[in-house]
Amino acid sequence: METYFLVFVVLLFILAISDLVVGVSNDAVNFLNSSIGSKAAPIRTIMIVAALGVLIGATFSSGMMEVARKGIFHPDQFYFDEIMILFLAVMITDIMLLDLFNTYGLPTSTTVSIVFELLGAAVAVSIIKIIGANGDAGNLSTYINSSSALAIISGILLSVVIAFTVGAIIQYISRIIFSFNYKTSFKYFGAVWGGIAITSITYFILIKGLKGSAFADTILSNGETIADWVKHHSFLIILVSFAGWTIIMQVLSMLTKFNILKFIVLVGTFAIAMAFAGNDLVNFIGVPLAGYESYRDLIASGQDPGQLLMESLTGKIQTPPVFLVIAGLIMVITLWTSKKAKSVSETEINLARQDTGAERFESTGVARAIVGMFVTVGNGIRNISSKHMQTWVNTRFERTQYEITKQEKGVKFDLIRASVNLTVASILIAFATSLKLPLSTTYVTFMVAMGTSLADRAWGRESAVYRITGVVTVITGWFFTAMIAFTAAFIIAFAIYYGKMIAIVALVIMAVIFIFRTRIIHKKRMEESKRREEMDDVSKPIDTENIFISCRDNVLESMGLASNYYTKSIEGLVEENFKKIKKVKKEIKKLNKDTKELKDNIHTTIRRLKEDAIDSGHYYVQVLDYLRETTHCLTFISDPIYQHLDNHHPPLSEDQVKDLLVIKEDITGLFHLIEKIIKSGNYEKVHEALDIQQDSLDLIQKLSKKLIKSLKKEHLSTKSSLLYMELISESKNLLLYSINLLKSQRDFVAYKKENGDSKK
Repeated sequence: METYFLVFVVLLFILAISDLVVGVSNDAVNFLNSSIGSKAAPIRTIMIVAALGVLIGATFSSGMMEVARKGIFHPDQFYFDEIMILFLAVMITDIMLLDLFNTYGLPTSTTVSIVFELLGAAVAVSIIKIIGANGDAGNLSTYINSSSALAIISGILLSVVIAFTVGAIIQYISRIIFSFNYKTSFKYFGAVWGGIAITSITYFILIKGLKGSAFADTILSNGETIADWVKHHSFLIILVSFAGWTIIMQVLSMLTKFNILKFIVLVGTFAIAMAFAGNDLVNFIGVPLAGYESYRDLIASGQDPGQLLMESLTGKIQTPPVFLVIAGLIMVITLWTSKKAKSVSETEINLARQDTGAERFESTGVARAIVGMFVTVGNGIRNISSKHMQTWVNTRFERTQYEITKQEKGVKFDLIRASVNLTVASILIAFATSLKLPLSTTYVTFMVAMGTSLADRAWGRESAVYRITGVVTVITGWFFTAMIAFTAAFIIAFAIYYGKMIAIVALVIMAVIFIFRTRIIHKKRMEESKRREEMDDVSKPIDTENIFISCRDNVLESMGLASNYYTKSIEGLVEENFKKIKKVKKEIKKLNKDTKELKDNIHTTIRRLKEDAIDSGHYYVQVLDYLRETTHCLTFISDPIYQHLDNHHPPLSEDQVKDLLVIKEDITGLFHLIEKIIKSGNYEKVHEALDIQQDSLDLIQKLSKKLIKSLKKEHLSTKSSLLYMELISESKNLLLYSINLLKSQRDFVAYKKENGDSKK
C-alpha cells in the first residue's frame, strides 16, 4: 500500500515540474511586458534581470503551503488517501488549464486557478465522504471554508477596478507633467520622479519579498523580528529611501549618461519577478510538497492510509532549501526557453501598444457600447472646457516629434508609461499585502497596463473597440478560469476516487495528449504571428517586383483553395454530408480571415512601398478587393448549405442536382484556367476564360428561368428551391469576380512590364 501511494508522490513531483513550466509561461507577462514593450534594455539584459529576480524570489520563499494554510479546506477533516486524491486532481487540472491559456496567449491568475482547483477537488472528496457515511459525516461546511474563496473573488473584483482606475489617473498626470517629449522636463523633475518610483518599488520588495523569506522571523537585538521592525519603521524606510535615491540619481544623471527611466523599469522588473517567484509560485510547489510531507507522516505513523487524519497540514509546511533551488532553476530555464511565455506577453503588449495596425480581437457590442459612452463623456468635457485648455492638453499628448526622434524600432510605448506600469502595480500590490487583502499579481499588472494605455491615448477611435474587446476577453477568461478550475478538479477527483490507478493512468495520458495537441496549435499560431509581423514590418521597404510576386502568390493560393472549397460545398450538399460541409465551412472562414487581413494591412503595405513603386499600390488594392469578394461568395454558398443540412430540409430534386453539378464543373474548370494563366504569365488566353464565363452565365440564366417555370408547374420543396436559387445566384457572382480578378492581375502585369521598360 505504501508503494502505491509512493507512486502518487512521485507523480505529484513530476506534475509539479510541469506546473512550474506552465506557471512561469503564464505569469512572465507580469514582469516582462513593461521592459520589453518599451525596449528599456536589450532583451538579453531584461531576461537576466528577470531571471535573477525569479531565482532570488524562489530561494527567499519559505515554500509554505499557502492555500491550504489559508483554509480553502480543512485538511484535518480528511484522511491520507483522500488528501492524496485531492492533490493529484488539483495538479492534473492545473497543468491542462494553464497550458490552454498559454496556448492562446491569454494571461490568467495562477493563484486563482489553484485556489478553485483545491476548492473543486475538496468539495468532490467531501461529497464522497458524506455519501459514504449515509449523510452522517456532517455538511460541506465541516470540510470547506467558503469564506476564503469569497474573499478571493471580492479581491479580484476590487483589484480589477482599482488597478485600472489608478493606473489611468497616474498615467494621465504623468503625461501632463512630462509629455511625450520628456527629455527636457526630465532634467528638472526626473530625479524626484525616480526617487518616488524607486522608493515605491523598494518598499514593495520589502513587503512582498520579506513576507515569504526565511529570515523574516529572525530576532534582532531589541527583541523584535525583522518583519516587525520593518513594519514599525515603514515611514522612516520610505523617507530615507526617497532622499537617498533622489540624490544618487540626480548626481548620476548630471555626471554621466545615466538613464533614470531605464533604471526604474529594470528595478521594477526585478521586483515583480522576485515577488512572483517568492509568493505566487509557492502554490505550485506547495501542493506536491504537502503531499510529500503527508507521505512522510504516513511512514512515520505506521497507520493505515484510510485511518490517518492529516492534522499536520493545518500548520506551516517548510520547504527544504534544495527544493527551492531546483524550483528556481526550473523557473529561470523556462523563462529563457518558453515560446508560450512570449505569446502571453504579446497579448498585453499588443493591447497596450501606441501604434495602430491589424488588431488581434474583433469588435463586439459590449466594446462598442463602452467606446460610445466614453466618446459621449469626452464630448461633454470638451463642451465645458476652454479651447485654450484643450489645446494645451493636446500638446502634452502630441507624439509627432517623439516618433521622429525615437531611436529604437518596434517600441510599443515609451519609458514614462513603462515606469508608471511597474511603479503603480508595485504600490497597489504592496498596499494590499500590508492590509492582508487577497489579490492576483497578474490581474493588477494587467489592469494597470490597460489603464495607462487608455490614459495615454493609445486607444484612439481607430483601435478602441478592438482593444476593449481584448481586455473584456481576458477578464472574462479570468472568471472562466475559476469556474473551469472548480468543475474540472471536481470531476477528476471523482474519477480518481472511483477509478483508482486505471483512472490515474488514463488522466495522465490524457494530459500528455492535451499538452501535445496544444503545442501543435501554438506552433501554428506562432507561424501565423510571424507572418503577420513580417507583413507589418515597415522597416523593410518593398518595390514593384516584390509586391507583384506577393500579389500573384496570394491570388494563386486563394484561387486554388476557392476551387477546392466550392467543389466540396456542392458535393457536400449533393451527398447530404453534414460533416463535410461543416469542415469546409470552417476552412472558408479561415480563408476569409486571411484575405481580410491582407486587405486590413493595405495601409502598412503602401507605407512600405518605395517611392518609385507607389503607383503599383493601386493595382495591388484592386486585386485584393476582387479577391475579398470572391471569398465572400464562398461564404454565401457554404453557409446556406450548412443551415439547410443542419435543419434536415429535403434534398434537391434530381434535375437540380444535375444542373448544379454542371455549373460546378464549369466554374472549377474556369478557376483552373485562371490559375494556369496567372502562373504562366501568358495572358493571351484571357479570351478563353471570358468565353467559359459567358457560357456559364448563359447557362445560369437559363436555369433561373427553368426554376421559375418549375415552381409554377411542379410541387417542388420550397426550402430546396430557395437554396438552389441562392446557389446559382452566388455562382454567378463567383464567375464575375473571378474574371475581374484575372483582369486586374493582367493589368498589374502590363503595368509592371511598362514600368520596367521605362526604367531601362
